[in-house]
Amino acid sequence: MIDELGHFALVLAFGVSLVQMIVPMIGAHRRDAGLMAVARPAAIAQLALIATAFAVLVYAFVTSDFSLVLVAENSHTTKPLIYKIAGVWGNHEGSMVLWVLILSLYGALVALFGDNLPDGLRARVLAVQASIAVAFLAFILFTSNPFLRLDPAPFEGKGLNPLLQDPGLAFHPPFLYAGYVGLSMAFSFAIAALLEGRVDAGWARWVRPWTLLAWLALTIGIAMGSWWSYYTLGWGGYWFWDPVENASLMPWIVATALLHSAIVAEKRGALKSWTILLAIFAFSLSLVGTFLVRSGVLNSVHAFANDPSRGLVILCIVFFFVGGALALYGWRAPLLKAEGLFAPISREGALVLNNLLLSAAAFAVFIGTLYPLFLDAVGGPKITVGPPFFNLTFGPIMLPLLCLVPLGPFLAWKRADLFPALQRLYGAAAAAIVAALIVLAVKTHGPWLAALGMALAMWLVAGAFVELATRIGLFTNPVAVSLRRAARLPRAQWGMVLAHGGLGIVVAGIVGMTAWRQELVTALKPGESAELAGYTLTLEKVGMREGPNYEALVGVVHVSRDGRDLGYMLPEKRNFPVERQEKTEAAIRTNGVSDLYIVIGEDNGQGAFTIRAYENSFAPWIWAGAIIMAFGGIVSLTDRRYRVGAPVRARARLASAPAE
Repeated sequence: MIDELGHFALVLAFGVSLVQMIVPMIGAHRRDAGLMAVARPAAIAQLALIATAFAVLVYAFVTSDFSLVLVAENSHTTKPLIYKIAGVWGNHEGSMVLWVLILSLYGALVALFGDNLPDGLRARVLAVQASIAVAFLAFILFTSNPFLRLDPAPFEGKGLNPLLQDPGLAFHPPFLYAGYVGLSMAFSFAIAALLEGRVDAGWARWVRPWTLLAWLALTIGIAMGSWWSYYTLGWGGYWFWDPVENASLMPWIVATALLHSAIVAEKRGALKSWTILLAIFAFSLSLVGTFLVRSGVLNSVHAFANDPSRGLVILCIVFFFVGGALALYGWRAPLLKAEGLFAPISREGALVLNNLLLSAAAFAVFIGTLYPLFLDAVGGPKITVGPPFFNLTFGPIMLPLLCLVPLGPFLAWKRADLFPALQRLYGAAAAAIVAALIVLAVKTHGPWLAALGMALAMWLVAGAFVELATRIGLFTNPVAVSLRRAARLPRAQWGMVLAHGGLGIVVAGIVGMTAWRQELVTALKPGESAELAGYTLTLEKVGMREGPNYEALVGVVHVSRDGRDLGYMLPEKRNFPVERQEKTEAAIRTNGVSDLYIVIGEDNGQGAFTIRAYENSFAPWIWAGAIIMAFGGIVSLTDRRYRVGAPVRARARLASAPAE
């Protein structure tokens, strides 16, 4: 009976979404306060109903209710509890319920905390948000119902894909969805602004925290997915340019551009039309990612579905929202007149160049990801676009962008002189040169471009530090004065410094791992040793271990270096009998600067086991930098200015003032 309650809650949520989509929009058009007021309770009710359905689904997985098709197909009684819960979104139907749950959560947050929004704008935003919910709730109810029954119910389920039975994958999808779906708020604000024909500084300030929240969630989700790929798939890499990986990267890039563009719209009243367009494209790419993962057009460890008919429905949803938004933009964008004029060399000019380069990078990834699919759809030859293409297109576009990052904050608004801004960065330039010289002195055998890569990373980190030091007068004022200025510095400023510095650390990690990675592939019998990057790896023994729902072949590898005992590493190869699949569990030892990474394979029939080992220089810095970037986003979100739009009192006085 409880399963029917979840299904009924989804049906009611669909009905409430229809009301929220239509009534407040009519109210905003007629300026009817009563009709506009419907948006708030409807958004809250929609969240409550979808949350009820999701809770019922979680209960069914936790209690192993195999009378539901979804539970029988994706769970098993022997699974640990965390993976029973993660199994809710480790499949197509459950992940879509999580998708609409997060969508309704964003809408409810606007309803509850959007008092500073003008009534008409809030009503339109929530109505647009509800239209997205209507589309996806209908998709769930008519094509992907998670509450379909099995009769008779089996005694046992089929289990969950072993690759998804991992702590990283338990939390990676929710964060990724929070980013994907969070961009729907920027989209809803953009459509509402186009309907009103007005974009001002208040609108830009309102849209920025929602975009920042989505960007933050995407950053965490992408980093977690990269880390999962690194230690679970057993290949020792952090990014493969997989189409589904690219599907998360593209909206992240455009969201980054949107954040910077919204600054110009808020501070200078410029780039209004461009900011609206970026908001549309950011969510559009999120919808494209949803299509790629669930359409069946891709074979990927990240893909959730292989049903082309459902993929066609999602494609229709994508065309409706993207096509409708662009048509509305073409009609209403001419009304959004720019106010602030600026010279090419100015902070606005730097942010425009930033936007152009980010957009070009996203377009390069878009072409490389979708061109093979398009070619296959029209009957052309099957081709694969791999890392070489992306390295040759994405890299050269990002290089000038990364060089520009430290310079932008030193340029004045409207008109600036380039030379004084560069003068302030002499210290950062000197640090970059020193970093390059150190690399050349230590890594005498190259590759030589790695020195430039490390110099670029130091340029970003030192540039962020110099920007902070300049703002607080670290080298020109007494320390006490500098500390007081640092305490009064807006949190958004601190967040920007952390994000730019974290980006530099990520670049250092990527350069180091790409340039100086060492690999060993060998077959060892127990008692035999091999050498890698100064490490001595001795396979002491190999045995079996019983897990909660798997059997594991475990290798005991003793590690030493220069005669020093560094302990043991335990790589595993796990076999899941229910799912009839295997999973690699790499053993990783890190010292903060590099990782020793070991994977064990099968017996070769002669008593020896395949051992693959990597020494990944600077690999930990990739995820350490991502954590710092995410922390910068969290710090920025706590800035009080993000919670202040048009003050309530000011709007109340304006409403009560007599007409002239």
